[in-house]
This record gives sequence, C-alpha cells and structure tokens, in this order.
Amino acid sequence: MEPNFDLVDCDNHYYEAPDAFFRHVPKAMQPRCVVQAEVEGRVRHIVGGNLDFSVGNPLFDPVKPAGSLHEYYRGNPDGRPAAELMRGNLEPQPACYRDPAARISTMDEQGVERVWLFPTLGVLYEELVKHDVEAVCALFQGFNRWLEDDWRISYADRIYSAPYISLADVDWACAELEWALERDARMIVMRPAAIMTAEGSKAPGDPHFDPFWARVNESGIVVTIHTGNSGYSTNGYSSESFGRASIGMSSRPSVKNLSLGRAAYDFLFSISCDNLFARFPNLRIASIENGSGFLRDLFQNLHHAKNRNPWHFGEDPEALFREHVYMSPFWEDDFLEVLSLMGPDRVLYGSDWPHMEGLPQPRDIMTEMPNVEAETLRKYLRDNTLALTDLRPA
Repeated sequence: MEPNFDLVDCDNHYYEAPDAFFRHVPKAMQPRCVVQAEVEGRVRHIVGGNLDFSVGNPLFDPVKPAGSLHEYYRGNPDGRPAAELMRGNLEPQPACYRDPAARISTMDEQGVERVWLFPTLGVLYEELVKHDVEAVCALFQGFNRWLEDDWRISYADRIYSAPYISLADVDWACAELEWALERDARMIVMRPAAIMTAEGSKAPGDPHFDPFWARVNESGIVVTIHTGNSGYSTNGYSSESFGRASIGMSSRPSVKNLSLGRAAYDFLFSISCDNLFARFPNLRIASIENGSGFLRDLFQNLHHAKNRNPWHFGEDPEALFREHVYMSPFWEDDFLEVLSLMGPDRVLYGSDWPHMEGLPQPRDIMTEMPNVEAETLRKYLRDNTLALTDLRPA
C-alpha cells in the first residue's frame, strides 16, 4: 500500500564540503584537528595528526548512487562481497548532496515533506581526537559553523540540520547548545559513547554533565544519538578502519560490522541506570541509524537491574525508557518486534538517504514493510518524527 501522504524522514545525510572540517577552525588548531593532504594521488584526511582511512574518498565526488548496497543489506541473495558491489558505477555528486535548495527540489520529487539531516564523516572524527579536549571543541565548533554556512540549521522549515555536540567540555557543550537554539535547531547529535573529558572517561549520565542536561530539559530540544565511531573500532578485535568495516567492506566479518547497535545499547542502558530520565523528565532521546535488534535484551537487563536494585530506582526504568526514548530501526530490522517493544508512538522512519547502505529512495520502505494498521504506518512514516521536530520547553 502506497501512503497517500508525504513522509517525514528522520535520517537524511549530506556529504561534507571539502573544507567543512577546517573552514572555521583556527589555523593554529588545524593540525590537531583535521587537515587535508594528497597521499599517493588521493585526497586523504589527517585527523589528530594521523592519516585516516575511515573512507576511501573523503570528498565523495564521484560517489556511489544511493542504496548501492541495498541488496547486500537485504540478505545478499547473490552472495557477493560488499567490496565487489562497491566497484565502479560512480556518479558525479548530485547538487542535492551539498545544497539545501537542490535538496528541497529532490524532496518534492521523492514525496518527502521534511528531513532531519546528519553528517557523513562528522560522526567519525571525535574518537580520533578524543584525548585532546581542546581539539574536540575547536573541531566541532568549526564544523557547526560550516553547517550553518552551507545548510542553515533550519532551512525553509523543511530541512533540520543537527549540530554536533560533544560533552568533552561541559561548559563548551552548554555554550554550543545555546548557539544552536538561537539558530532554531530542533535536534542536536552526539555519538553514543562514554565521554572523554580532561578528568578522564565519564558516563553520559554522570552528574558532571547535569548543567548540559538541565538546559536540554528546559529547552525541550531532542538529543539524537547517531551511529558513528563510538570507540568500538579501537578495542583491538579488528585492525580495519571503522568506516569501511561498518558497512561490510572489511576483509572478514568482525565486531565492527556489528558494533553500531552495541554502542547505542550501552549508551541508553547507562543513562537509564543513572536515572537521567527521572532527574530530567522533559528529555527526549532519539536513536538514529543504530538499529533496534538490541532492544529485547536491553529491556531484559533493565528488568533485572530494577529487581536486583529496587532501592536505586524511584521509577520503573523500563517505563521511563519507553516514555523518553524514540527508536529508528534499520529498514531491514524486524519492524513488528520494535513495534511490540516500544509501541506505535515511539518508532521513527529513517531512510539513510543518500548513503549506500540506505534505501535507493525514501518511499522504497513500502517494499519492506509488513502489514500494519494505517494509523501505525502514518505514525511511523510521518507523525512521530513531525511531533518530535517541535521544541517542547519544560
């Protein structure tokens, strides 16, 4: 059944401009952040002083068409390696990958009313500079200023770009949040990971970060945790780069292929056990492009945590999770399972367009959907994300 309404897509992406990571970074800080170099005839990024191979071509021009790995993620019926599917078939980068006016025209053609817009490379680089807190702040402050230059934080009330915020320095995070709110941001994005601060690693629900969470709570902005390099790429189980491995292009299966959901699981379980939702009851957290296959186990462990530590939880952590967290499953996930675990008001549709592992077109989701009630379908494809897009001040 083809929906008779335009979609609201919670997971669209841009490809960063060639100077996105240094246009607004002070010259003296650039070597500690990101610089560009030509290595053996190819453009590469040097991140935190180290040559980075997260992706083969950080300029993404030419680029593989959207959804090029669709069949691979559908179950790979032809049994072909992702690296083989990636060869050839490159196209000049379409204007809509870097220009908001062109993206609006494409959205009109696609039957998409509004989108949440996320980085491609921007979610990969905090891990690579995390031990230099000053560099983290300089890099992502500059990155957000580039985002405002090229996309605007809110464009035509249809494209909502998510500024990237790290909690590495809580004072900086609070100031950057204010900057985003002043520019009509509807959501911010961070990686699902423990936070490396100047005092060492801390859980995201640590009281150290309460000034930030208090302002999020007051403003009613949505915090999204989007898949990225969350540190599972440096745990020793695999030596291959995160970017290529995470989309199946490693030489063998590895934890990097499967770490996306694990990172979100740990983040969400951690903030639940730290009673973040009880302390800040107006928080809304959206998990984007992390999948949903981890949910059943997460709820089981929240149940165990509650029963074994009843003195710790003033409110039921499972109920709080379902009240405050919104899940965007992978298009290839078991939709009926996430629906049963989260309920119809807490599932969000994200196409991952125009990435290779996403859908060729956002409305192609209908070829993957089980039979559900029309009201549930509309909530999933439109209404839930639309409701989250509006700020909800406390």
